[in-house]
Amino acid sequence: MTRQISVERVSVTSSKPFETVVAALEAVVGRPNMAEFRKEIASATSFGEVQQTIQRALGTSGFMEFIRFDLGSIIRRESGRQRPKVLRLIIGNPLVMKEMVKHVADAGSYAPVTVLIDERWDGVHLSYDKMAGFLECYDNPDALKVARELDSKVEALLIEAAG
Repeated sequence: MTRQISVERVSVTSSKPFETVVAALEAVVGRPNMAEFRKEIASATSFGEVQQTIQRALGTSGFMEFIRFDLGSIIRRESGRQRPKVLRLIIGNPLVMKEMVKHVADAGSYAPVTVLIDERWDGVHLSYDKMAGFLECYDNPDALKVARELDSKVEALLIEAAG
């Protein structure tokens, strides 16, 4: 089976320096030690313990960082220059992801989400592909409700970080 997915990209541009924008995100997105986090989740004996572990890992934004990819570092090494600066953050909240996957298993292909931060001639761009676009074709109102709430939170996070 093949599904057509229409994705809506949110992009916010900041006049702040790249490092300042990244620091603004880091200040509100939890950055747990992922090896320890996985170990705690695996050793939990109840869902309540899982929830507590997740809550401790979340930042004030309600998100945690799963992994980051410094895409620009490869290009900078090749060119020997200081630019471009391109960072891909994979962020989310496992409890939100769980709610979407309960209704649409394929949501697990799209969550956690990507936030792309890249420096261009006109400023630092923060971009995000809305989760609702990935899930609309599944026609599940419960999953869409969770996805739209997630989209609103991520968009607010980008606007806040952009200043």
